[in-house]
Amino acid sequence: MPDSPILITGGAGFIGSHLAEALLARGERVRVLDNLSTGKRANLPDSERLEIVEGDVGDLAQVQRAVAGCRAVAHLAAVASVQASVEDPLGTHRSNLIGTLNLCEAMRQAGVRRVVFASSAAVYGNHGEGRAIDEDTPKAPLTPYAADKLASEHYLDFYRRQHGLEPAIFRFFNIYGPRQDPSSPYSGVISIFAERARLGLPITVFGDGEQTRDFFYVKDLVALLLQALDTSEPGSEPVNVGLDRATSLNELLATLGDLLGGLPPVSHGPARAGDIRHSRADNRRLLARYRASSVTSLRDGLAALLEAPARS
Repeated sequence: MPDSPILITGGAGFIGSHLAEALLARGERVRVLDNLSTGKRANLPDSERLEIVEGDVGDLAQVQRAVAGCRAVAHLAAVASVQASVEDPLGTHRSNLIGTLNLCEAMRQAGVRRVVFASSAAVYGNHGEGRAIDEDTPKAPLTPYAADKLASEHYLDFYRRQHGLEPAIFRFFNIYGPRQDPSSPYSGVISIFAERARLGLPITVFGDGEQTRDFFYVKDLVALLLQALDTSEPGSEPVNVGLDRATSLNELLATLGDLLGGLPPVSHGPARAGDIRHSRADNRRLLARYRASSVTSLRDGLAALLEAPARS
């Protein structure tokens, strides 16, 4: 099926739209399945090679129709918020786990093998405090979001062993870049801080700001996802996506301030329930399996984010 489309679930969202753009740029046909709850059609370019299907991964029939005729899938659809899963476990479960199971079953029925899956560093919980977390670190999900991501990995592995699926599982640490929605209070911290700093609005840090994250620029991630869609042997083991660099929120704010020539007032509130204190990826498996030698520095990534058109 040389001209069969690649399906991106959640393709109108932050990461999915960047992947769609990259696939279209190299001449691929792309089909997007998105319920547009957080994704936006405006994130996607106009192209005769792009098909947008408005639907929900929680609905098996809609997923079956979206998978039909595709040659590969990038499964990015999710309620990508730890806090939202704490507040609404049943609602997020439908998207984050039932959606994955629906996709696995639809792929089995359609004979589609390759799937790239967006898992999360949240599966590790608070293991690895103060050190880089490798993929064999014990799993200790602290929230429904994390539990659903880990269970999705297990379902993908079952379908690999039982039905020949070829999952490439990536455990994202903290992905950032243009099109990440700053309007949601549960969005990525970089998009919220950058938008408020750009507009001169007060910034609230939950906790003391010394919590650390491993930030990874979205276009670098897309390069990895493209490799995983193309490779003949994706490997069955999950792969961390991070730089093996810890950056505190206070350091992040300082860099933003340096780029903008100052910051609006910054205050501190109580830490959020379920938040992990420190998170840093051991990325040796990533570097061994994929070409990831050229990556965007945090300063350059923040500059690109600040220069990007504001999300409408």
